[in-house]
Amino acid sequence: MDRTVLLESALDALPDGIALFGAEGEVVFWNHAAEAITGYAGTEIVGQTIAEELELQGPEKLLGDLQAGSSEHASRGALVKTRHKLGHEMRAITRVVVLRNGVGEQIGTAAVFHPAESLDALPHGLAGEYRNVEASQAELEERLQIEFEDFVRSAVPFGVLWVSVDQAHELRKTHGQGACEAMLEKVQHALAHGLRPAEEMGRWGEDEFLIISHERTPEMLAAHAQALAGLARTADFRWWGDRVSLTVSIGAAQAGQSEDEELPQLLERAQKAMENSMRAGGNRITAAPRGQECSPS
Repeated sequence: MDRTVLLESALDALPDGIALFGAEGEVVFWNHAAEAITGYAGTEIVGQTIAEELELQGPEKLLGDLQAGSSEHASRGALVKTRHKLGHEMRAITRVVVLRNGVGEQIGTAAVFHPAESLDALPHGLAGEYRNVEASQAELEERLQIEFEDFVRSAVPFGVLWVSVDQAHELRKTHGQGACEAMLEKVQHALAHGLRPAEEMGRWGEDEFLIISHERTPEMLAAHAQALAGLARTADFRWWGDRVSLTVSIGAAQAGQSEDEELPQLLERAQKAMENSMRAGGNRITAAPRGQECSPS
């Protein structure tokens, strides 16, 4: 069998939408999943040339969004909002991968995308009206899926820390959203100094962060959370001359506490542990071992 036909058959069998772009931005391949997700058949798409300035509302605009939407985070997922062929808004988590030949020359790009409804299947904090929070959730959602699959397949240690900033709600109420966002940036910067090289952190809600970790045991994950909480307390945040003392409530959940646990259940345990930390007065870490009460510390 011809290798090209074999490759196209393999790509057509994938559940994600796949669009391959040539060196000039022309679409050279559009798989069956891409047709189902967008409503556009391959015969309508293949041969279309994409330009960044194109503002048409047909397939050209859709393809431009998919190709350019994740250019800032090429190796991670970015949330793209565009239009289905039938006219309704379509949200997709999209990655763009540069394709190179044997000597390293770029010969095209590939866009890999799937509907973002899976965001709603995972517990996460409310994004409100803040697009940056929703985009961060989309990136983390894809990373979570990849890391959890690695854990299931190869038993790579995997856990999550659900972090809520204790002062966010009150600061937003008294000083407004601008002050709260400035404070959250300060906390995120402080936490980032304590992350391991392979860890990833992002906004998981209006006042919340999620950290993907590879600590080997629940005890090590909880100890890591304690260290991060200490860094948050050292963040020097001032607003109109007033210093605001910052603390965080963290819920820590390690994968592998139950053989049949799926990713949503892991996140639910982390969320409940974080809420227990908040109910205990904040500025606490709560570990969430499977089948036991979460005990704040």
